[in-house]
Amino acid sequence: MLDQPPLAHYFGPDHEAFRATLREFVGREITPHVDAWDEAGTFPLSLYQRAAAIGATGIGFEEVHGGTPADTFFKIVLAEEYSRCGAGGVVASLGSHTIGLPPVAHGGSAALQERVIPPVLRGEKISALAVTEPSGGSDVAAIRTRAVRDGDHYLVSGEKTFITSGLRADFLTVAVRTDPASQGANGLSVLVIDGDTPGLTRTALKKMGWWASDTAHLHFDRCRVPAANLVGEEHQGFKILMRNFNTERLFMAAQAYTFAQVCLDEALAWAHERRTFGLPLSERQVVRHKLVDMALKIDAARTLVYELAYRIEHRLAEPQQLVARIAMAKVLATQAMQFCADQAVQLLGGMGFMRGTKSERIYREVKVMMIGGGSEEIMKDLAARQLGI
Repeated sequence: MLDQPPLAHYFGPDHEAFRATLREFVGREITPHVDAWDEAGTFPLSLYQRAAAIGATGIGFEEVHGGTPADTFFKIVLAEEYSRCGAGGVVASLGSHTIGLPPVAHGGSAALQERVIPPVLRGEKISALAVTEPSGGSDVAAIRTRAVRDGDHYLVSGEKTFITSGLRADFLTVAVRTDPASQGANGLSVLVIDGDTPGLTRTALKKMGWWASDTAHLHFDRCRVPAANLVGEEHQGFKILMRNFNTERLFMAAQAYTFAQVCLDEALAWAHERRTFGLPLSERQVVRHKLVDMALKIDAARTLVYELAYRIEHRLAEPQQLVARIAMAKVLATQAMQFCADQAVQLLGGMGFMRGTKSERIYREVKVMMIGGGSEEIMKDLAARQLGI
């Protein structure tokens, strides 16, 4: 196994104790079932409560809501260990609250926080983030879903698409345009919309990968949403969403290089086992070079993410530099995932084309990681702007 142990100056004893708990949980409760869950297109709701029971769901949230305050490295441990199962769909849906809840935790009223956050952290309810629209994609400033004030409610009309946990979610954190005269990033707000709100319809979407994750198209037809469900200030939602995206991108990078590591581990095991013309594949120079190339790209991505997390924790970076490097980390890590998935399938040969290998699944899931949370092209352009290029 070419996976290197994390460095002690990044991860302390508490981090590693949490890692050990997660690794045992994932190995027992998730990894043995991912093939069946992929074929079924879903996983049991009880998994949310089982994850909550070991403290995984509450990492990074306040104790008053049932969470466990944690630094960036605890969250990286969570992203890495969940991703060792090799099934992005399970990881995405099980962790959809990590992008659905932070806006509420940072900007929701005390009453809204108390109603929404604790049941999600207990695994009893599901939270999802709904930003992407059919006409906008990664362009958050192009949001067209409208929320018109009507007394002590908003009337919400519009569409969202590609929403992870969109079918199951009890609480949807939704980006809306509250100022109809505004353009671009101005005039956006964030509302929490309950999943049982009249006028909300949800449609399942079929996908190339992430089969075990429900992904939905949402349609809002004059949904009446209490004004008390507003997150932060009206018309100031863009900053809230951008803060959320930066965190999401960093942890997507951690997931991506871990998925790449899963491919490398599977390819390495196969190379030792598989014999061609009397010798193991691992004795072939061309194969060894492929494995080293995979390890090189994984190590580069992992090192960048760890260094970024250190800078975040110790406040060692200017905001523009941090945003740029997070964007670049997501690009680097997802490219490593793409390369390693491709090379692993190639080394596995016919077995790499068969369902049941982790590399086959991850090969199908690469593109959603390169697009979700901000496409590669937009990440590069964002980095260029922040760096003054």
